[in-house]
Amino acid sequence: MSGEKKFRTGMSGYNKEDVNEYIERILSEFDSRLKEKDDEIANLKLQLRDVRGKLDQAGTDVTAAAKDREKISMVLIQAQQKADSMLDAARTEAEAEKLRLEKLLEAHRESLIDIKRDIRDMKAHVTDMLAKYATNLDEAEGFVEAREQSNNGTGEGDRYMLA
Repeated sequence: MSGEKKFRTGMSGYNKEDVNEYIERILSEFDSRLKEKDDEIANLKLQLRDVRGKLDQAGTDVTAAAKDREKISMVLIQAQQKADSMLDAARTEAEAEKLRLEKLLEAHRESLIDIKRDIRDMKAHVTDMLAKYATNLDEAEGFVEAREQSNNGTGEGDRYMLA
């Protein structure tokens, strides 16, 4: 309200028109300010509604993000567990295969040792047999030569040779 107002005085006190004018002007200013404040309140209410909506949306987004993070965490944990399980299974299988191959290698080594022993035995046997045959041939040759010499003068030894 704009400063102090002085009214004209008339016969029966203050001038009614001036007072009524002043009251109407004050009411008009009051209504105008009230309307401004109502508009400001309405605007603030809209802003508050928008902020609450954004807050609710942010809360929903945070909740959704937390759920997504939880799901991702669970998936990662499950993937890690599956990977660990697969690695353990692969290690177990590799160890079993390694043991199987080591046993197979040992069996082949033993077989190779047996084969070498058999070859050595066969070589010794063949050598013995050849030595016996060589001895038998030498004896036969000696026998034939001895016969030949004993029959050399009679010619009968030749007949025996042909027959």
